[in-house]
Amino acid sequence: METLSKKRLLILGGTSDATKLAARASFIPGVDVLTSLAGRTRQPHALIGNVRIGGFGGAAGLAGYLRDREINFLIDATHPYAVQISFNAAEAANECNLPHLMLVRPPWEKQEGDRWIEVESNEAAAIVLSKQAERVFLTIGRQELAAYAHLDDIWFLMRMIDPPAAEALIPNGKLLLDRGPFTLENEQKLLIAYQIDAIASKNSGGDATYAKIVAARELEIPVVMVQRKLQPAVEQVADIESAIRWLLNQL
Repeated sequence: METLSKKRLLILGGTSDATKLAARASFIPGVDVLTSLAGRTRQPHALIGNVRIGGFGGAAGLAGYLRDREINFLIDATHPYAVQISFNAAEAANECNLPHLMLVRPPWEKQEGDRWIEVESNEAAAIVLSKQAERVFLTIGRQELAAYAHLDDIWFLMRMIDPPAAEALIPNGKLLLDRGPFTLENEQKLLIAYQIDAIASKNSGGDATYAKIVAARELEIPVVMVQRKLQPAVEQVADIESAIRWLLNQL
């Protein structure tokens, strides 16, 4: 009897949602799962299935990879702020005529008691902080620290998963290497212990780091919130279950 070949799913990963999606999809009969990571996190979550690490060389490189590996479906589960790869994915999937989905966790929504100052960029956040803060909890990752490095009058507590490169330009303060999820109790203790008077954060969404937002609300600390940038106009879902249903409908 002839064995039917498996359909190949490429997941563009880098988030905990991508890790969970890969695990779920690997149990679907007839689906071969491959997850691609950019390689920016030194110790990523353990993944089920095949994994590749590194870039593609833009939309053209990704399109070539999709053809070479005979990929049948593409799910973009990258970080909400990794907009360039998302646009590259949309262009490559369109060129290859592939079913393409974005798994995008919903952004946090402002609640009563939140003291958010919403800005469009880290550069804009730095301007706001320069006028009203002295000790800042900076939770924007390690890639964009340079936007705050000129603020000599502010002390920063900078939390990230991996340390910045040795030659990176970083603000004055302390590096805190840690990975969520974080508890409300610990976030409150951290803000109090370091006498934090403002937080700078991306609106990443999800539960893993939301405790800092709740802690800021309860301690009446302002949050300078860097908003998400425009994303490609492609089909999107907000949770893993919906992504799995989409995939099953493609088979």
